[in-house]
Amino acid sequence: MRILPALGGLLVALISLVACSQKEEEKPLQYRDTLLDNRAAVNRLVPHPLYNPQKLSEVFQPLVDHLNRRMPEAHIVLEASRDYQAYEQKFRAREAEWIMPNPWQTVEAMRVGYHVIAMWGDAEDFKGIFIVRKDGGVQTPDDLKGKVVSYPSPTALAAAIMPQYFLHTHGINVNKDIQNNYVGSQESSIMNVYLGQSAAGATWPPPWRMFQKSHPDEAAQLQMIWETPSLVNNSVMVRDDVPEIVWQGFRQALLDLPKTPEGQKILAGMETSRFHPANDATYDVVRQYVARFEQEVRKVESK
Repeated sequence: MRILPALGGLLVALISLVACSQKEEEKPLQYRDTLLDNRAAVNRLVPHPLYNPQKLSEVFQPLVDHLNRRMPEAHIVLEASRDYQAYEQKFRAREAEWIMPNPWQTVEAMRVGYHVIAMWGDAEDFKGIFIVRKDGGVQTPDDLKGKVVSYPSPTALAAAIMPQYFLHTHGINVNKDIQNNYVGSQESSIMNVYLGQSAAGATWPPPWRMFQKSHPDEAAQLQMIWETPSLVNNSVMVRDDVPEIVWQGFRQALLDLPKTPEGQKILAGMETSRFHPANDATYDVVRQYVARFEQEVRKVESK
């Protein structure tokens, strides 16, 4: 008489076990925008959020795979961030062994123990550009008065700080004459222009080139109208507790990318020509630029 209840209990247990197994198997891949409670035995590589997490993975995963083949002892994993603020929180907490920040973030990361080992791309390619609709009627900076200008983040050097300084030097009070809209990513800054939500969008050359390839119909209705002078490009940084023999191998792997067809393909996917040797002193010019910007325009801080 106890057989049926026992079978019922066994059936419930089996269903629960299957459900738990399915939950484990169906667990989706995630990107983090919060801090880890413990440090896994991996080396995290965290680029600043040029693209949405899915696009960033498409662009940078080939590089990570290549580095792991060159440096199997390092076990590098790629990590995306929800936005600039989440990214900056990570490096300020020294969460990642390797980071790929913009130049302003580079200077900030030095304060917490990261050091530059390479520059990511040619310096000539690091400049702000303005995207407008071809039918939008914007021809001079004065045409932006009273209108919205989009940017990825207030701390995006090429895509916010440098464009705002450009407008400042062309007679625009960026704190009063225009409405600044920080939209989270480079692609969003461009798309806001296409959708008519902003009169101009600030970005920099690599995301614009990629947008033209991935969204040719939308890009055909847009044009680049102004560009800023160049500065120094994004960096690659290592946390100060990574052994020298490891980061030296990492840097050499980056510098060697143009030497092989595989490496050239990786660089092309990143819209980058090459990595260059660099160190902390390379970014002294950024401190000077930002100090002048803060004196004349606004404070540089996350919002």
